[in-house]
Amino acid sequence: MDSGENKTKQSGLQRKRKNLPLVDYLDHGRVPPQASDLEEAVLGAMMLEQNALTNVIDILKPGAFYKEAHQKIFGAIHDLFSDSQPVDILTVTQELQKRGELDMAGGSYYISQLTNRVASAANVEYHARIILEKYLQRELIRISSDIIKDSYEDSMDVFDILDKAEKDLFAVSETNLRRSYDDMPSLVREAVQQIEKARLQESHISGVPSGFTALDRVTAGWQKSDLIILAARPGMGKTSFVLSMARNMTVDFKKPVAMFSLEMSGVQLVTRLIASETQLRSDSLRRGDLKDYEWEQLNARINTLTESPLYIDDTPALSIFELRAKCRRLKARHDVQLIIVDYLQLMSAGNDNRGNREQEISNISRSMKSLAKELSVPVIAISQLSRAVETRGGSKRPILSDLRESGAIEQDADMVLFIYRPEYYKIMEDEEGNSTEGLAELIIAKHRNGSLETIPLRFIDNFAKFTDYESSDFGGMEPLKPSDNFEDTSVKTVTLPSKMNDDDEGAGDGDVPF
Repeated sequence: MDSGENKTKQSGLQRKRKNLPLVDYLDHGRVPPQASDLEEAVLGAMMLEQNALTNVIDILKPGAFYKEAHQKIFGAIHDLFSDSQPVDILTVTQELQKRGELDMAGGSYYISQLTNRVASAANVEYHARIILEKYLQRELIRISSDIIKDSYEDSMDVFDILDKAEKDLFAVSETNLRRSYDDMPSLVREAVQQIEKARLQESHISGVPSGFTALDRVTAGWQKSDLIILAARPGMGKTSFVLSMARNMTVDFKKPVAMFSLEMSGVQLVTRLIASETQLRSDSLRRGDLKDYEWEQLNARINTLTESPLYIDDTPALSIFELRAKCRRLKARHDVQLIIVDYLQLMSAGNDNRGNREQEISNISRSMKSLAKELSVPVIAISQLSRAVETRGGSKRPILSDLRESGAIEQDADMVLFIYRPEYYKIMEDEEGNSTEGLAELIIAKHRNGSLETIPLRFIDNFAKFTDYESSDFGGMEPLKPSDNFEDTSVKTVTLPSKMNDDDEGAGDGDVPF
């Protein structure tokens, strides 16, 4: 056979291989991970002993079994258990016959033989976890093969491939790697350790401090695994408030914080921080119209911001899946202690969402709560309020029913806070005749683990800055003079509130002057 004939045969073989599905080509000559003998033993034990059934019914699912017959049998067992029906050879056989799946499950004789393979049900849970491990290996092989296949397709967008890969991997871990229960001795020991740790701290703050004294006194800091909803009408200062807290946490307490801004760009947020930190007008910063002493002031005070562990992500229209993936990476790389999302109504539930907007918001808030528990960090999500606040008479203080688009937000949240500034509504005196000039109220409307209180804060209009109500920082709020000391960088700041139009939720307010 000459070389030309060899080349012709080789090219023909390559063409045949190209026509084969890539998964089949990769798996040629290999048997997927499986444990058929253990599958038989576990199914037999479940039909033989009630204890074995209750021990493994929540570990496995039909797809975890390699053989289709075993998938059908387990499906029948699972449904009988869900309906509180007895599970044994006869009831399982009858259930499969009723479904028309008895032949696919191997027939009555095969099912009866499964119990003969059980020497003891003592290790059934261990066997079930081996079956689950084999299933996870098969799933990883499938996902990896799909990634390879898609990567060879020129028509596929590489970021779509990456997103799909992360989504599939997360689905595998989320569905199958659930935590087991903890017993009381271990839980009590952990709780006492946390109490002891809080006692040893001079501030007695067990969570992540906000930098506002009265607020931290009520909350003991933002607590791990909590979902905190911060809501207000446009113009009240929602973004300003969380930006201030982020500054306090990262600069004063050196706590890494991740902030996801769907409304404003990262540069706009940082410009706000610089304006507030340096006491320079934002319009002057945008124009670069600064005097020499103001440049000196700017350079002296931005060092604290430059060195702070604040991570800002301004990806627009962020989906809940993307948020989870980004937060996991930030937690792994920088050990972030707090996550801020600004704001909830601008997020999407992803392509898998099939419901209306209210169901989508419900899915987002539920996913945020699970994210807080998964990463064991507090998550602060900003939310809009409905226009019912504006039409209400009296003080116009918001209430829980004003949360926009979904009651699920209230249900999922561990804390719900409202920002209310009576001065915004031209209410210049309170019920007792006291002046409301500069007054901002932080209303704790829901607190799953603490008291409901209204915390007074001071809002200084010149720089849209929140401070403790008793604070005398920058009493007159006059701009610094050339003779002022530029080394003082201990100021806690908050920046301008959003002027976003309710009907145009994509609109930002980064160009609103102080």
